[in-house]
Amino acid sequence: MSDRVKSVEVFSLTLPRETPYLGAARPGEEPNAKGYLVRAGNRTVYPVFDRSVLVRIETEGGVAGWGETYGLVAPGAVAAIVNDLLADFTVGRDPGDPEAIYDDLYDLMRVRGYTGGFYVDALAAIDIALWDIAGRLKGASVAELLGGTVRNTIPAYLSGLPEASLGKRTELARQWQDRGFGAFKFATPVADDGPVAEIETLRGALGPDARIAADMHWTHSAEEAIDLIRLMTPHGLWFAEAPVRTEDIAALETVCRFADAPIAVGEEWRTHWDLLQRIGRCEIAIVQPEMGHTGITNFTRIARLAGQHGLEVIPHATVGAGIFLAASLQASAALGPVTAHEFQHSIFEPNRRLVKGCMDCAEGFYTPPGGPGLGVEPSEEAIRLMQPI
Repeated sequence: MSDRVKSVEVFSLTLPRETPYLGAARPGEEPNAKGYLVRAGNRTVYPVFDRSVLVRIETEGGVAGWGETYGLVAPGAVAAIVNDLLADFTVGRDPGDPEAIYDDLYDLMRVRGYTGGFYVDALAAIDIALWDIAGRLKGASVAELLGGTVRNTIPAYLSGLPEASLGKRTELARQWQDRGFGAFKFATPVADDGPVAEIETLRGALGPDARIAADMHWTHSAEEAIDLIRLMTPHGLWFAEAPVRTEDIAALETVCRFADAPIAVGEEWRTHWDLLQRIGRCEIAIVQPEMGHTGITNFTRIARLAGQHGLEVIPHATVGAGIFLAASLQASAALGPVTAHEFQHSIFEPNRRLVKGCMDCAEGFYTPPGGPGLGVEPSEEAIRLMQPI
């Protein structure tokens, strides 16, 4: 290609939410002045709004591509990495080879140990925007750039039941079941009556054929996780997600060896190296790459590595404005190991107005966007809401 990157711009996009992610704040979880609250069940900070960081890259020929990553907390950290470091090493590059640019940018900070966190999140946003441009320049979708579409729809499972009581959460699940969804996941830290009661009640309401998974949010020791999974399994546990701390690979190895349900991990990983550290040691069943952390380059590498080892890939749904969800669906449509994709209905539904393009999730299936590149771009409303950072 003869085109070159001319500019890289960074924006934040913030939207209010009626109910915080994972549901209303429990006693002791009141938000601070910045709108951040800490969930008692997993000791993790969440904002009371939706916010992401978007990157717009334009070429000398006037072709623009969009990327997105997480900006839930400290979005300025991501922006500073892009503005102070990554942008200047992206300008002048040929956008037709995003993987080469990704690897060069990743290596800039290798000797300083920057193999994850905000640094690789910022790189993910740039990577997505470059793949978007590469597709637009070739008149091909990202799925086509990755080798071609292998599925026109992607099975979706409903994730999160952000209601204040088990009864209301169960009714919400039934409403979505009536809309054609047959797979569900609940979060154990906000299962106020306990995870066993949660899955038992959901099973009774949804019937024997519904798939029900539990997101354990990295909150248990190996022994605690094994015991809890054993109690949930009689109620038809589809998979147990994130049972132990991500940094404790030995604990994950133990859980995978002794738990009697499939174990799913990986939403917090940034690169295929995270999977490589666990393959052969941990008998995981499902890998859950998150596009907002991996970018298209490492999302693809993780999925292909998983496929080589016979693992399912069920991507984590993006918590953002829709740009990196489109990237996730494009990649998922092209990668054979993908068997399903998370559907964050409390984010997708209210935020779908933020993108232009055909992207939907209905009756239990995603329809990936069509058209060149990602197949979507920010809507006029989204552009009005963006703030340069």
